[in-house]
Amino acid sequence: MYLPFEQLPDDARLWVYQADRPLTAVERAAAENNLHHLCDTWSTHGTPLHTSFRIEYNQFIILAVDERHAGASGCSIDGTVRLLKSMQERMGIDFFNRQWVAFADGDSVRLYPLNELKALFEKGILTADSLTFNNTITTKADWARQWRVAARDSWLSRFLPKTAGVR
Repeated sequence: MYLPFEQLPDDARLWVYQADRPLTAVERAAAENNLHHLCDTWSTHGTPLHTSFRIEYNQFIILAVDERHAGASGCSIDGTVRLLKSMQERMGIDFFNRQWVAFADGDSVRLYPLNELKALFEKGILTADSLTFNNTITTKADWARQWRVAARDSWLSRFLPKTAGVR
């Protein structure tokens, strides 16, 4: 059962899927229709789930379930993955490629190849203050507080150049 995202509790379970490019207006409308249908029919072992979604920056799909009513089972989560893979095929967009890392660029997103991050930090194209997205968050509260973070405060800190005197 779909609920507005704002109505879900802070401990709602959350999944973030990053697209390899922004959705067009037509793709976004189709994705919203598909996701509304998913949320309206998403259930676990016949029990309707209290669910919601958001599309952020036209590039991230965020799915959420209030597990206070019923927990998402492996089969029900598999159903969301099937839907995203179906959307992926129809739209020519990839929601599962983890070789691209997203950074906030004003109101948009820039993707950089994972294997080039060290060089991008060394050249100053990206800095410790560059805002990135923590797509490993698992609750709505984490999304609100820790989804957009400075590179220094994320797993990307290992790619930052070491400064003199700092170990």
